Amino acid sequence: MRPGNQKRSLSVSSSDALYHAIPQAPVAANPAPRCLSISDTDVELSEAEDEDVLDEPVVAGYLDPRIRWVHFILGSAVLLPWNALITATPYFISRLSGTSLASTFSSYLSITFTISNFGFLAHATATSKQASPARRVLSAMMALAVLTLLLTLSTYTHGPPGLFFAFVIVNGIAQAGAGSYLQTSVIAVASLFGPGAMQSLFSGQAAVGVAVSLVQVLSAAASVHDSDSPSSTIAPRDPITDGKAEEKSAFVFFGLSFLFLLVSAAVYVWMTRLPAYNAVVMSEDGPGKVVTPPADDDQTAETHGLVSSARRRPDARANIIRVAKANLIYELSVAYIFVVTLAVFPPITISIHPTNPATHPLLFSALHFLLYNIGDFIGRYLCSIPSLLIWSARRLAAMSFARTIFIPLFLMCNLQQGDSSSVTSSSTPVINSDIAFFVLLLLFGLSNGYVCSMTMMSAASLEHNRRLKGRKQDIDIAATVASFSLVTGLVLGSAASFAVRSAVCGGCNPFKG
Repeated sequence: MRPGNQKRSLSVSSSDALYHAIPQAPVAANPAPRCLSISDTDVELSEAEDEDVLDEPVVAGYLDPRIRWVHFILGSAVLLPWNALITATPYFISRLSGTSLASTFSSYLSITFTISNFGFLAHATATSKQASPARRVLSAMMALAVLTLLLTLSTYTHGPPGLFFAFVIVNGIAQAGAGSYLQTSVIAVASLFGPGAMQSLFSGQAAVGVAVSLVQVLSAAASVHDSDSPSSTIAPRDPITDGKAEEKSAFVFFGLSFLFLLVSAAVYVWMTRLPAYNAVVMSEDGPGKVVTPPADDDQTAETHGLVSSARRRPDARANIIRVAKANLIYELSVAYIFVVTLAVFPPITISIHPTNPATHPLLFSALHFLLYNIGDFIGRYLCSIPSLLIWSARRLAAMSFARTIFIPLFLMCNLQQGDSSSVTSSSTPVINSDIAFFVLLLLFGLSNGYVCSMTMMSAASLEHNRRLKGRKQDIDIAATVASFSLVTGLVLGSAASFAVRSAVCGGCNPFKG
């Protein structure tokens, strides 16, 4: 759109609420119904009212299919760094074989990545008003591509295990930072196109886990097939090979990830040139009703169009605290979902090995990631089926805390520690079946995807969360607080993995393995 002298204004709520960028987490958009208005003086709802929900659907406007698919790709790119790192765990561990770092690597990777993500995310959100989303998206994608390329090249270089450990951790921290800035910018753009684009972004985030795991399974299968060594039939955790199978698998995997990031950047540039994109981002008639003040160039116009230039209200902090208190049950629920998930996946589950000695551990590990991600994808997909939706905060909280049962169930599987010693010594594990373990993983992922998605959707929904009392200006705040609660759960879950490992090994030092 050509810059003009016409004054433009932001069409937001009556209270001039600012845009709140949402952290790196699953996202669902629920626009406020136009006719709903409840005054601030309404009485507090009883617990019985919490069970009542409105069934009126929200009708989204038309969305260009090209915009929808680009956001699907962008959603995949947002979560690719994390999925790439955790799925390549067998390769990283093979490079650390014979050291105490091997058994604790997953926990260290999880906690450093999530803490860094949390910190960078806070800065990215706070500075979102001053940056061009287009510039941030491209810069972040290029940074992620370079970091992924370095991991690809690492399959050709060999050095001390300690140095390799430091390299991967630092690389992960850098990827967490770039991913945080990418997330806030992509969400800023997607929010302007309404729930259709947000749902596509959300689906892309779920699908990338399945795609990444599938690529890893195929590359692992090819690597194992190419190996003529009979050691593929040795018991798990004995030296499998000289690490060549893991290196081949990682090279293919990281190489494809690198190419995907380059394609994603190119696709984003293409989208910014579409008339449909400019009509929404820079027009006051777009679905997001977000318009830019006069600017000297399109980039500046885009920057101002995506965020409010309205003056921050003096009581903004008080509003955040008020909404956080009102939505406390949702925030605790979504945080605990990921406390449980990261407490065992992948730090503990990666240490569970096949009961059949003929199964190659590399392939077993790759299948384990694939099944979890398939379950997670199915769980999120179920949230698109109206008859399967659960909006009650109480029920969602109960489902979140009920997932605790998965922790002891995984500990009953063929869990091994160190290089060869089994946690259960020479005794047979309680769950002595690979199929049973895989079923557990599928259910674990399914419950994670479903409960997390429903909780995030409910927390910021005026139709189904009566705690918001119909205040449209609280939607962004509720979504942001819930998303930060999710990231907090990731951090706490990563830390909890050390506690679980210590309990498993009978009180040993979990930081040394």
